[in-house]
Amino acid sequence: MAAAASSTLLQGSNFTNARRVPRTSDQQRIPNCVARRSSPSSLCFRTGSGRTAAVVRAAAAAAAGDGDASVVSLPAALLFDCDGVLVDTEKDGHRISFNETFAERELGVSWDVELYGELLKIGGGKERMMAYFNKTGWPAKAPKTDEERKQFIASLHKRKTELFMALIEKKLLPLRPGVQRLIDEALGKEVKVAVCSTSNEKAVSAIVSCLLGPDRAEKITIFAGDVVPRKKPDPAIYILAATTLGVDPSSYTAEEDFATAEAVFDCIGDPPEVRFDLDFCADLLQKQYVS
Repeated sequence: MAAAASSTLLQGSNFTNARRVPRTSDQQRIPNCVARRSSPSSLCFRTGSGRTAAVVRAAAAAAAGDGDASVVSLPAALLFDCDGVLVDTEKDGHRISFNETFAERELGVSWDVELYGELLKIGGGKERMMAYFNKTGWPAKAPKTDEERKQFIASLHKRKTELFMALIEKKLLPLRPGVQRLIDEALGKEVKVAVCSTSNEKAVSAIVSCLLGPDRAEKITIFAGDVVPRKKPDPAIYILAATTLGVDPSSYTAEEDFATAEAVFDCIGDPPEVRFDLDFCADLLQKQYVS
């Protein structure tokens, strides 16, 4: 991950519309949903490694081109991760679909929740399967050459995506609390919204269109799959999104240590338990110290 030239945190903000959730040591270090600043005028909402907390973090002072911190500026863009941010897809979505695919192919492989949690440290489903088989041994029904194995993995991933999309189309996996509300608020104020994911583009598009509806989907830009050469935690997909949307991607944090984060939330939240809103996001971009 690209290191930031400077990294700063929001200090002592008033979260008038948000309920703080006490942090545990696990929540500090391995968050599930992170709101972070990808540029002076955009915020990223991204997953960590499968925990159930959300950490809110920020850097730099004012929106791009406006050095007056006394003028409240909305973020130019909100960049959302998909899995674990829009929808809790991993444990009961992607993992189940992987296992159904393995069963169909009679591979004798099954990923339990604990193992899958470890595998989530590897970005990308194809990369995840490749790393797992390379470490534990390839199934007897798998081909022997490297090129054939790549094709084998691609076919497994294609079938897994089909099974996963069926779950989404049946709406068996709901949006996380507050997601639709925050997106509606952003779109209503002409803030650009994008979804950035290393998941298959078809799967991400299905989530956005089926769960948020076609009208919202038309206004949301999706960056997913293999559109960048390096998967998360490398920030390449966020840099692509920011530059495509016309937002300067000037700063990222290099480490996944959130011990000094100002606040921890379990979700975005809907009334009557709203954790934060678009005004809160604007506050992240305005009330902070620059190191």
